[in-house]
Amino acid sequence: MPPKTPSAPVLCLGVDPGSLACGWAVVSRFGSRLELVEAGVIRSARGADFDQRILGIHLRLSEAIERHHPQFMAVESPFVEKNAATALKLGQIRGGILLTAGLHRLPVGDYNPMQVKKAVSGYGWADKTQVGKMVQVLLSLKEPLAADASDAAAVAIGHLLASRS
Repeated sequence: MPPKTPSAPVLCLGVDPGSLACGWAVVSRFGSRLELVEAGVIRSARGADFDQRILGIHLRLSEAIERHHPQFMAVESPFVEKNAATALKLGQIRGGILLTAGLHRLPVGDYNPMQVKKAVSGYGWADKTQVGKMVQVLLSLKEPLAADASDAAAVAIGHLLASRS
């Protein structure tokens, strides 16, 4: 019996957390075909109050969720940060992102950078350039995405390939 083909594409919102630049990308999968729906980078001013940065990320991600209605959110977990203050800030950003998913009733996949690199490039130690090129190939893009948006697309691709939902 042939494998069942889904009747509708599955959409995942991938997020690459950052306090100054937070990448996001909505990627769809229909059978084995992957396609970029929309992607961007949420930029915060360096001097902006931290609570306003988190709010800005929440609002922009909420807009993307309301526009595209993804079934999942996939978030990259941070590598171990040497600077405790930076790690704390990144944790707060992630908390805001996870709250956004919860408010929209989206299940969340959590992936470390090595898992994302392996899913996209086949090699867990791939560098950012290799991952960016693979994202461009997998999504059949004519132009590369901005680095943070590309990282977010890689997270979404990794989730869609791992979940096979």
